[in-house]
Amino acid sequence: MHPASAQQAAVRQEGGSLKLEKIPGVKTRNIVFILSDDHRFDALGFLGKQRCVVTPHLDRLAREGAYLKNAFVTTSLCSPSRASILTGLYAHNHRVVDNNNPVSDDLVFFSQYLQQHNYQTAMVGKWHMGGHVDKPQRGFDYWVSFKGQGTYLPGKEGLNVNGRQVRQRGYLTDELTDYAIDFMENRDKSKPFMLYLSHKGVHGLFVPAERDKGRSQGHRYIPPATMKQGAHYGAPMWVQNQRNSWHGVEFAFHDTVSIDEHYRKYAETLCAVDSSVGRVLDYLEKEKLDDNTLVVYMGDNGFAFGEHGLIDKRTAYEASMRVPMLARSPGWIKPGTVVENVVANIDVAATFLEAAGLKAPSYMNGQSFLPLLKGGQVSWRSGLLYEYYWERNFPQTPTIHALRGDRYKYIHYHGVWDTDELYDLEADPDETTNLIRSEQHRDIAASMNKELFSLLKNTSGMYIPLYEDIGTQRNLRNEAGSSTADFPPYLIKQIRK
Repeated sequence: MHPASAQQAAVRQEGGSLKLEKIPGVKTRNIVFILSDDHRFDALGFLGKQRCVVTPHLDRLAREGAYLKNAFVTTSLCSPSRASILTGLYAHNHRVVDNNNPVSDDLVFFSQYLQQHNYQTAMVGKWHMGGHVDKPQRGFDYWVSFKGQGTYLPGKEGLNVNGRQVRQRGYLTDELTDYAIDFMENRDKSKPFMLYLSHKGVHGLFVPAERDKGRSQGHRYIPPATMKQGAHYGAPMWVQNQRNSWHGVEFAFHDTVSIDEHYRKYAETLCAVDSSVGRVLDYLEKEKLDDNTLVVYMGDNGFAFGEHGLIDKRTAYEASMRVPMLARSPGWIKPGTVVENVVANIDVAATFLEAAGLKAPSYMNGQSFLPLLKGGQVSWRSGLLYEYYWERNFPQTPTIHALRGDRYKYIHYHGVWDTDELYDLEADPDETTNLIRSEQHRDIAASMNKELFSLLKNTSGMYIPLYEDIGTQRNLRNEAGSSTADFPPYLIKQIRK
């Protein structure tokens, strides 16, 4: 049965029940899920990658709980990733494959299951599924959101608070945190709760809080190895051409601002998200809720800052599909835990259901990583499926399917006259050398191709979704930028005259 159909069957039980099987012996915990936008996997202060990144509260979360160092998304784009978090499904199953089309009314969110098992639930922040909507969605008792991407500073449209339009009064990250704490303070204290705090930060174009402006001055961005033109051996032509585009280092956001300056504003905008995490942790501690609460922090997708000459996400490169993930739950998670396993956004729903003492429905593509947080042994995936579907709005990036294993990554493109890619992540973590034409790696590429299509077949993913045109195109090139890429020699046939 197709997973979407399996979900429909679940809600069509007699009486419309969303009841799940309970797990014996599991103590129910509160759940706080904090989701940030476009937060890079390495933009955490304790990792020390860039001096301008200062995140004391996220560092505290890692210190007092777990750092999941190999966390990924299965589609690196806002709406598809968020739908995967809520449903436990790949994008080809929940079918939210871009930022414009709405989530189906047939889909079930993990919050609906929690509601049916006595949880009080709240959604505070960015929804961004179905374009420009902010109305309350199913599965949430408390609702605060805004249309589309929202605005860091107060704008005309304001916020939707439990179905009522309310003026935005201040910097959005701070205001959303105020609402999140308001929910926890005024909740029904006889029930466990689930808070989903979904920030706009640190989505571009980056606008720091007034108090954080200028904090990064004097810090210089250390560019990745592949930012330099020609440093990516065997790069597809589309990647070379994207350097000079909305999503490229030469014409980022159709502007001439340097990547160094973009990153400093990014780091400053992240400060408010970090402060929000600190405020939530302090509230839980003050109210003596921290011992009975699972806190998970995650980015909705990665973000390239110069890798392969690109910015933004969408691609299957590490900077795009890897995300930061941290978790804390005293008594369950030993302080300083580091989880090496590859976990993903499709695993979040099952994890939260297990934290509530519930067995996740069998149709979900993901599985609970709670045993990994507790330091236990559990059968885990050997490879993660990644997918991205071409958008007319941003035509620079083709349809992508990829398989990310522990050592190798295979990337397969659809609908483009170009080359696929293979990387040895152990020997080449920066993905500088495409091995797809290496004789030594030919069998590995063939095996991963077979495994990739097996995963797609087994999860009903053998189709390309098509939707009507919505929105504007970001398809310009800079006249003063680099020229288009040449076809590689192996695609040129010499004709004898």
